[in-house]
Amino acid sequence: QVQLVESGGGLVQAGGSLRLSCVSSGLTFRSYSMAWFRQVPGKEREFVGFITWTGGTKLYGDSVKGRFTISRDNAKNTLYLQMNNLKLEDTAVYYCAAHAIKYYNGGYSPSDFDSWGQGTQVTVSS
Repeated sequence: QVQLVESGGGLVQAGGSLRLSCVSSGLTFRSYSMAWFRQVPGKEREFVGFITWTGGTKLYGDSVKGRFTISRDNAKNTLYLQMNNLKLEDTAVYYCAAHAIKYYNGGYSPSDFDSWGQGTQVTVSS
């Protein structure tokens, strides 16, 4: 059974930084592209960042480009999201997700991912 467990969320002032982690189990982590999404109540899940299974390609949503960095440590089965210069509008529940297809580098809409964590709350205050 695949498990993805996020951590690192919390309350931070605008302009501050947080690093989220997502530890996987039950999954050959190194074989799957991974992503971060976020969601605010009443809104659709929003794409934040994507990293291929090799780590060679990283993609970001327009709203976080230049501020967030996605990375992975395949030896630790862990996905990261470094978030800098946080803004009020970054407040959301952040989810990590594993792609549905092994060794696949394409597709980063929510429907392309079939394993999800429970989410971690990030709240940015003024």
